[in-house]
Amino acid sequence: MALAHRLKSYLDRRGASFELVAHPKAESTREVASTAHVPDDHIAKGVLVRDAGGHALAVIPGEGWVKLEALRADTGRAFELASEAEVEAVFADCQPGAVPPLGPAYELETFVDEALLSLAWVYFEAGDHESLVKVSGEAFQALLPGARRGHYSHED
Repeated sequence: MALAHRLKSYLDRRGASFELVAHPKAESTREVASTAHVPDDHIAKGVLVRDAGGHALAVIPGEGWVKLEALRADTGRAFELASEAEVEAVFADCQPGAVPPLGPAYELETFVDEALLSLAWVYFEAGDHESLVKVSGEAFQALLPGARRGHYSHED
């Protein structure tokens, strides 16, 4: 169980109080939620998007899918999903597919879904497939300074 280097550095710099939650190896958010015994709508997942201006991070509930049309409408930008190679390059200190949702830790403009902002506890990938970071809802919001808030997800 290990925190991604940049994530750990960011949490330390921000003085964030957090707990690491170990779980059996799992790849998908639903598997993670099940093995960690956490509601999947309490897991914040990061989805890397891009446009001509560069990369950004959409932060949505674990059970959802990023709603690109909402991002586009809200920003006037032509966002599309980043490729797996781009995700691996931006999150080089993480295992593939274990993207932490804290864009500021990776110097990314961040868009957070409103559904995550009323939770008492938020869980998110630590950068591997065997641990989650647990923070209070208040701490989660404090870790996303300047993030634009909106309705950026839909359920499958």
